[in-house]
Amino acid sequence: MAEDDRRRIDKWLWFARLTKTRTTAQKLVVAGHVRVNRDKIDNASRAVRIGDVLTIALDSGVRVLRIQALGERRGPAAEARLLYDDLTPPAAEGGRQQGPRRAFAALTEAGFAADEEFPNSDDQVGKSVRRASSSEAPDPCERPSNELRNRRS
Repeated sequence: MAEDDRRRIDKWLWFARLTKTRTTAQKLVVAGHVRVNRDKIDNASRAVRIGDVLTIALDSGVRVLRIQALGERRGPAAEARLLYDDLTPPAAEGGRQQGPRRAFAALTEAGFAADEEFPNSDDQVGKSVRRASSSEAPDPCERPSNELRNRRS
């Protein structure tokens, strides 16, 4: 088997821009969050080939990818996207929404809104939610005013 028809899994994940660093890719594999052709792997030096199907558990959700090319470098995102075919099924309607902005949008649609005060200490982890009419709901993209950010409790 020629060396050119396989690539280390950690290197391929980095080339495909699924992780920011190669070290992060190694940690992802060693932690058991990657499967190759349904087999759980825990060795970052595992070789992958064109046609292998990867199942990867990322923070943003589970992705299923078929390797289309091995890549020669970590290029721009458009080049990285050509390395795989995304087989991930679309999210089912009513399923868990991804990301904080979508979650906030869902709460806003349900009639909830964030309180105007933001936590000032590290041990307070989020905004409390109160029942509000949809007309009182703040824009999720709007930044708090300086008055609220600078106020100490």
